[in-house]
Amino acid sequence: MDSFSHKARKRFGQNFLSDPGIIQRIVSSIAPQSNDNLVEIGPGKGAITALLLEACPKLNVVELDRDLIPILLAQFAIYQDFKIHQADALKFDFSSLVPHDEPALRIVGNLPYNISTPLIFHLLSYHGKVKDMHFMLQKEVVERMAAEPGQKSYGRLGIMVQYYCQVENLFLVPPECFQPKPKVDSAIVRLNPYKALPHPAKDVKLLERVVNVAFQQRRKTLRNGLKQLANAEQLDALSTDITLRAENLSVAEFVALSDELLALGVKV
Repeated sequence: MDSFSHKARKRFGQNFLSDPGIIQRIVSSIAPQSNDNLVEIGPGKGAITALLLEACPKLNVVELDRDLIPILLAQFAIYQDFKIHQADALKFDFSSLVPHDEPALRIVGNLPYNISTPLIFHLLSYHGKVKDMHFMLQKEVVERMAAEPGQKSYGRLGIMVQYYCQVENLFLVPPECFQPKPKVDSAIVRLNPYKALPHPAKDVKLLERVVNVAFQQRRKTLRNGLKQLANAEQLDALSTDITLRAENLSVAEFVALSDELLALGVKV
């Protein structure tokens, strides 16, 4: 089986990168080093993998599609420390790649667009074991991750990603760079988890719930949105201006709101 005999599978959300210039630009942005603890999610047919291995011969990859495993093993057989984990990245335990003596993970990947948001949330749960992350995602998803208060794309994803990480929207990747061509533009994003959270919440589960509830009906005021979490007396006791909409609050203000609700007895 050669690398050209594998057809992209719609159910896996596969679109294989085929533009050498873009591939080089992505790897240059990652700047892999020989001693990195590097893991690639969804290596596909190895377009990015090949350049990563040249710089960092010890590489872990997580690939769901069983039919790609023999292609990758044959292609990179000369690399003894190349390891494939045939697994669903949504369920994979990334902490297993960080034993006590190993450096923090550097995670890269051309993420399937159909699972990108839940996968990002899964990866954020390992933020303490991650040095940085570089992903190719649908352009709109990257815009949501990097959005600021007041912007149309600002919402739950951006707030929770920015709670844990610095976000950089690096550059666009047009559909022509893939086989088959996706129907949307893509973008490369860099996430740098904070060593110390700038605005740590007293109960991060409550913060997640508050943000989720607040954006379920984003055109309504916070007072209306938070009714399912807190009673009128608790809402009246808040110092946060709950006549605002959710899109007007910064990450720090959402943390302060969630801490206030916790102090008033609101639980997840």
